[in-house]
Amino acid sequence: MLSSPFAGGLGLVTHQPVTKPASVRSHERGPSIEELDSIALPDYGSTKNGCTASSVQDDAGKSQDERPSGSCAVIDADDVSRPQSPVATGATTIAPSFWYPAMNKWRVLAACLIYFGNGINDAVNGALIPSMEDQYNIGYAIVSMIFVANAAGFILAAPTSNAIASALGRAKCLMLSETIMITGYVIIACTPPFPAVVIAYLFLGFGCALNLALNNVFCANLANATVVLGMAHGAYGVGGTVAPIMATAMVSNGILWSRFFLITIGLRVACFFFAGWAFWNYEKEGINGFNNSLQEPLTRRNTTSTGAEPSKLQVLLRALKNRTTLIGALFIFAYQGAEVSESGWYISYLIDYRQGDPAKVGYVTAGFWAGITLGRFILTHFASRVGEKRFVAGLTAGVVGFQLLAWFVPNIIGGAVAVSILGFLLGPIYPCATTVFARLLPGNLQMSAIAFITTAGSSGGAVVPFTTGILAQAVGAFVLHPICVGFFVVMIGCWVGLPRMQKRTE
Repeated sequence: MLSSPFAGGLGLVTHQPVTKPASVRSHERGPSIEELDSIALPDYGSTKNGCTASSVQDDAGKSQDERPSGSCAVIDADDVSRPQSPVATGATTIAPSFWYPAMNKWRVLAACLIYFGNGINDAVNGALIPSMEDQYNIGYAIVSMIFVANAAGFILAAPTSNAIASALGRAKCLMLSETIMITGYVIIACTPPFPAVVIAYLFLGFGCALNLALNNVFCANLANATVVLGMAHGAYGVGGTVAPIMATAMVSNGILWSRFFLITIGLRVACFFFAGWAFWNYEKEGINGFNNSLQEPLTRRNTTSTGAEPSKLQVLLRALKNRTTLIGALFIFAYQGAEVSESGWYISYLIDYRQGDPAKVGYVTAGFWAGITLGRFILTHFASRVGEKRFVAGLTAGVVGFQLLAWFVPNIIGGAVAVSILGFLLGPIYPCATTVFARLLPGNLQMSAIAFITTAGSSGGAVVPFTTGILAQAVGAFVLHPICVGFFVVMIGCWVGLPRMQKRTE
């Protein structure tokens, strides 16, 4: 075969079989720290900047402050390789929506039902004031005390709402607010002496302030918040529309005015159970817990100098120092003052200056609230396209024009149409403004700030109608119109003074 000559040509040499080398036994342990430190390294002389190995070793034990200028600093390898940690300037959150989590749709509906009840609470006074004056034989100035008591309830709720919500949770806090409002309605339904009615309005103001702050913050932090708030406040407008119609119909048929509040008692009982069920596990849901955890670094950075978490009072004081809080409070004060004054005193103006029939002109208030309702359901969809700030500025300018028409048109029908269009333009302003305020406020201040803004609004809804009533008693109900125009101008000034709003991505 050819394999043998070929193999011989290669000159193959046969070796002994290769055997496996004996395994070397390794040490059972590595060198200790002391053994490593005892190893002497050779000195290779000076480095480029004149540092020797011995000088580097001498400076190694010194702190940064103890090392002289130009010393041979020892650089830790970890300091070179480790990137600098970013410093968070704000908290990022995941915006829940109407559909997610799944319970949110029921929570929004519960908020709408509460807003519906609040609309009835605020709008019915204009239709019932003439009956209250006849019942207790009082004038404009005395009956206006119900507005003052209502504002006092809101003011009492401002510093306590955040603490109550933190202690009880959202569900129990809403249930507490409904219980307080039911108590006030029970007092009024019994037709007590007028001082007891005033005290009942104090309860109504406190309970209403709690649920408004909670629901405003909840809706304002949902995706597409302007539309959601428009729907919620539209429900408020629906309540404001049906309340004067029902109250006027009851009073015209000889039913005692205080019996109207039996309806509101039943409505508030439904709100008690619905809100409690919808929000019961709100804090335990994953997305809400995650958002809360994202806010914790920002909260820790805002701690006091002692390192402790800020108290509820400190959070409130911090919110009161915020520019958005102060301007927003004045804006809502002017808005709600003009709104409630229009709702409460325009009927008296029609009776005194347009010879209106008290049994019929009560329906004009229903037209005003119907305009507010339609505006909130329809116009809020255009706010995000135009931009909330420009949208509100344009609406407020239009409101001033129709307020002047309602003043100078010399007949009831023309005035009623002007007031209805005024309400249509006025309605979207509140939800749009609340959305802007929520975007401008830090997340850890929102509850306290929105509660304060809401309180300021309800204070305006008491102080301005009360002042209007005093002046109407002295010089006539026509003072309603210049007062409203003045506060609409204040709104425009506040809106221009708000900080610039950053583009929000959801």
